[in-house]
This record gives sequence, structure tokens and C-alpha cells, in this order.
Amino acid sequence: MADKIATREAYGAALAEFGDKYDKLVVLDADLAAATKTGTFKKKFPDRFFDCGIAEGNMVTVAAGLATAGLIPFASSFAMFAAGRAFEQVRNAIGYPHLNVKIGATHAGISVGEDGATHQCLEDFATMRSIPGMVVMQPADAVEARAMVEAAINYVGPCYMRFGRYAVPTLFDKDTYKFEIGKGIVMADGKDITIIATGLMVEQALLAREQLAALNISARVVNIHTIKPLDSELILSCAAETGAIVTAEEHNYIGGLGSAVCECVSGAKPVPVVRVGVEDQFGRSGKVPPLMELYGLTAANIVAKAKAAIAMK
Repeated sequence: MADKIATREAYGAALAEFGDKYDKLVVLDADLAAATKTGTFKKKFPDRFFDCGIAEGNMVTVAAGLATAGLIPFASSFAMFAAGRAFEQVRNAIGYPHLNVKIGATHAGISVGEDGATHQCLEDFATMRSIPGMVVMQPADAVEARAMVEAAINYVGPCYMRFGRYAVPTLFDKDTYKFEIGKGIVMADGKDITIIATGLMVEQALLAREQLAALNISARVVNIHTIKPLDSELILSCAAETGAIVTAEEHNYIGGLGSAVCECVSGAKPVPVVRVGVEDQFGRSGKVPPLMELYGLTAANIVAKAKAAIAMK
């Protein structure tokens, strides 16, 4: 694992990088360009950047209009505002007409830290994946974030991308990494349990695998960067081959990755699924590592849940 970089940093850098390659790419922000890192694009392409002010619903509808003109708009704000405050506009102006708008949502999850409960969006997977036709994605590191942005540019249709404020280790090699919407990645193989993780919890899943190995438990680790459409084929094969699953996400364990995995396996290959996530609570203000510990978003909790899942086989 190399240098730690926040995925929001990678988001801003990717927009600026791909602005040269894709001349229809435009970026909108809601008075948060310094925080979402879209300011990098603004500096390079001032004529293709639109600051819509603190009016997220308006920003989304402007993005919808730009999409109808053949442009590829990326509407950016904090996850709580993009998926929360502007939900109606995202649903009706982007989702319903299935427009080619990309939503770049930063500062998601508990790892926002000191910003506290009102800004720690733990519901966005649930709301965004409920919108018909909406692609929902979250990268595990900066390399994946960059690749995700380009994949979204080339995908025709609405996409919601979730990025974090907290710096995370680099897990992938930029020169060899391949990203495909809707396809999970097996990070490490195993036969006793499958740990399915997304975002910064992929690192914790890999650490949990090491701890489980010390207990003679062989764990497979899968990175699901696309919450919707879910890689059902991969998940069902993991269910069949390991017989138990733990999911791990920085989101309410209701409505997110864990729920999506449960929905997938329950109808086709029922196996025990134990979810690691925020257990139907709001966040609170504080430093990130203690908050992650407080809410059980740790390798140690994944290990405990893996033992519980194996015991239910």
C-alpha cells in the first residue's frame, strides 16, 4: 500500500486531466469547489465550469439542461447535499428522463469527521440506488477514483459517484488497473468466508483477512466499487464457493451494499450474510479513527462478524 490520498482529491484531479481528452465535459459546483476539488478543473477550464451557488437543486436542473444540449455535466457537492437536499431534482430532472448527468458527491460517511452528524451522509446509497436507472459507485482508492471518473464520462446515463474526505492508502497500480462499471474485483482468494467491501472499508477487509488467516480461516476479499448495477454473478459464485458472506461499508447497514447483497443471494443462493456498517444511527463529530472504532468500521469487527457468519453455515 502506497501513499494515502483522499478520493475527493483524485476526483478533482481526474476532471482536470480528462477535460483535455473530452471537450464536452463540463463541471458544476454548489459553492464548494475548494472542498470538492473541482476548483482544479475551474482553474484549467474556466469557461466550462459553473458555480451555481448554495442552490443544489438548481445546480442539478442546470446539469440536466446541459445534458440535453449534448454536454457531459458533472454536478458536484457534498453527498448530504447532492443526495439529500437535491434528491427530488435528481429523481425528477435526471433519473426520470434518464439524462446523461454525473453526480460527484464528496465528504460522504463517518470519515467526514469533525463536520458531524448533519454532514456525515450515511443514507446516499439507499436513496440513489432506489432511483431507476441510476448507476451508484464508490472507489476504494485514488487510482480507482480516477478510473471511475473516466468510466462515468464514457457511460451514457445518470451516475452517482461517492468520494471521501479522508486520505486512504493506494491499493491499485495506475498502469495496470482496469475499471468496469458493474464488475467487482477479487482482491484476494479464500474458501471459508467472503468479505465484500466498498470504499475505505476495502482496506479494512484486507486487514481482516490477515487477522483471520492467523486463526486458520481463509477469507476471500471482494471490492464492489459499483453498488448498482451489482455484480450478481460474482456475488453468487462467492456465496456458492465459500458458503458465507460479510459485507462492509461506511454507510447505514440498511439500504446500502449489505442490503443489496442480501437481496441478491436470498433469492438465488441463500447463505448467511452478516453486515458491517453504521447500525441505524446518525454520526457524531470527532476525529476519524476513533469514530471508525466507535461505529465498528474496523478490521476487528469484520473478523468478529466473519466468525459469526461461519458459525451459521
